[in-house]
Amino acid sequence: MKFEDFKLSNELLRNIKEIGYEEPTDIQSRSIPLIIEGKDVIGESATGSGKTLAFGAIIAEKVIPNQGIQALVITPTRELANQVKDSLKLISKHKNLNITAIYGGVAIEPQMNILRRAEVVVSTPGRLCDHLQRNTVNLSKVNILVLDEADRMFEMGFIEDIETIIKSCPRERQNLFFSATISDNIRKLARKYMNDPVKVSANNIVDPEKLKQVYYNITRGMKLSLLVYLLEHEKAGLVMVFCNTRRNVDFIVKNLQHNKVKAIAIHGGLSQNKRNNTIELFNDAKVQVLVCTDVASRGLHIDNVSHVYNYDIPKNPKDYVHRIGRTARAGEEGKVINILSEEDHPNMSAILKEYTFKIEKMEKVMIERVNTIRIEEQRNFRRVPFHNKFKRGFSRQRQYSRH
Repeated sequence: MKFEDFKLSNELLRNIKEIGYEEPTDIQSRSIPLIIEGKDVIGESATGSGKTLAFGAIIAEKVIPNQGIQALVITPTRELANQVKDSLKLISKHKNLNITAIYGGVAIEPQMNILRRAEVVVSTPGRLCDHLQRNTVNLSKVNILVLDEADRMFEMGFIEDIETIIKSCPRERQNLFFSATISDNIRKLARKYMNDPVKVSANNIVDPEKLKQVYYNITRGMKLSLLVYLLEHEKAGLVMVFCNTRRNVDFIVKNLQHNKVKAIAIHGGLSQNKRNNTIELFNDAKVQVLVCTDVASRGLHIDNVSHVYNYDIPKNPKDYVHRIGRTARAGEEGKVINILSEEDHPNMSAILKEYTFKIEKMEKVMIERVNTIRIEEQRNFRRVPFHNKFKRGFSRQRQYSRH
């Protein structure tokens, strides 16, 4: 199948060709014809499979300049919002649409002016709800609503915000839900708000034949030393090191740098500019090692990752799947290295109970303990009175702080 078979406009086909797409991916082939017909679609597809073009095609074809906000895309993280915005601008660049990304962590006032001129808005749930409460966004003309990485938004506790947003849009609209996995929560949301949705699933683009998974058993005090040793001795391209907490990310980055390994960090505690710059440095291969929480396992478009290290094993087996999905993509080989100490075994057992992965045990290696530096935890916060009327806002703030 070719893009010409989808009955797209010549202008959009030209844009697709200029971007560099030659043939549609599995999710594009299955979903674009249905989306162009105007059907509601639930798309099950892994990160990096091309779903932004799948829903971006109808946005580029249908949205009219200078007619208010007509398309709304909801994403779980700020980084994904920026990436989707940039992709949509490329897909529709000859149409001159005002496409903006709205998210927290930056001043809200400049966004108010931008929203008055926008035709397409890509937003995280919490910040859009803030604008709705302030009456600084008008969704009365939205005719395309997209939930991108819908399962991740449920995991992050955004269901109330998502329902608030959906109820603020016109009833007559096209709904497109995309997710790596279709959970019961997504099915329930679809039954409540979608109109006879068609479900399409795409093959996972991670090739299990090209993905090697291994693990090392080691004491907790030697995990960092093993990581430094492996980073120095494994032949690798771009490397992602996953931790379960921000504190561990900061500890690992500081100590890798202390041991002359170039590494950078990304987690929800960093400013948005810092997070954007980090992704740009890593994508451009100016720094080889990215240490991160699960904020980077979903949605972000990062190519050429040859190795994924799990310094901590995630509690949720699905997070493990999303982490390893960063490598062995597009026909390339990839390797996942799990560094296990005693406290990691329950989480690994839960993963192996849910998924039939082949993970090879590696023999012990003789390594020297590296020098480490401590990371002092910052506690620069004020005590403020807490009242019940602020309970919901406080809860949302805590949800965001994890990412």
